Amino acid sequence: MLLTLGFSPCPNDTFIFDALVNQKIDTQGLSFEVVLEDVQTLNQWAIEGKLDVSKISYGVLPLVLNQYKVLNSGGALGNGVGPLLITKDPSMGLKDIDKLSIAIPGKNTTAHLLFSLAYPNAINKSFHVFHEIEDLVLSGTVDAGVIIHENRFTYQQKGLHKLIDLGHYWEEQTGLPIPLGGIVAHNRLIDTVAIQVDELIRKSVEYAFAHYPHITSYVKMHSQEMSEEVMKQHIDLYVNNFSLELGSKGKTAVHKLLEVSENITQKITDNKHPVFLH
Repeated sequence: MLLTLGFSPCPNDTFIFDALVNQKIDTQGLSFEVVLEDVQTLNQWAIEGKLDVSKISYGVLPLVLNQYKVLNSGGALGNGVGPLLITKDPSMGLKDIDKLSIAIPGKNTTAHLLFSLAYPNAINKSFHVFHEIEDLVLSGTVDAGVIIHENRFTYQQKGLHKLIDLGHYWEEQTGLPIPLGGIVAHNRLIDTVAIQVDELIRKSVEYAFAHYPHITSYVKMHSQEMSEEVMKQHIDLYVNNFSLELGSKGKTAVHKLLEVSENITQKITDNKHPVFLH
């Protein structure tokens, strides 16, 4: 059986899915047509119901609950893993943020949701692919930007300064880990297949952990501009026990994010399906 599968080329995703898509584990009769795209593209495709299985930002989950269920494995949750708001002007203070122009890595991303939680009155926002944010700030096109992924490890080298860790703000407000991205399966898949995929992703993560800190050629080929040290920092930050299994704490965090999203957008989600795959 052939399924479409989308995830990002970032080291945490390629690390997680390497063993699955390259058949380093027994895929039990399933094969995958893999598409690697930036998270905002994957979010949009999830709204359109394009892929059978996909990585998404938890920020877009309220918009796709009628089509997808969240799998237990393969996601990115944790403590100290949230997006950062950065600027090139070290004199800029938090009191100025509502007046600033802010670059955000995608409208339907968790990063946008966390920024909106912290700064609901900041409305001068523009949306971009995540790897464009640093250059927009450096060029003065925007006053500040929200960075994610590997940019967390490189922004200081470019002379940029952190205004606030939005993940830390979330943790202070909720006491929960930060739900960044999850894996979802389309409702057109019967439950037995979705469960099978979920179990295979877990085995893929287990395989990756068993062979770590070795960085495979699959991870390297999609991270050509990163040093191996940055790849490992990326994996260490975003892949953890929640990537193996959301568990009750992870699910509570996702539900809390849905609640926050509803409060911010003032939209009530008409969801007739369970959020999580049982």
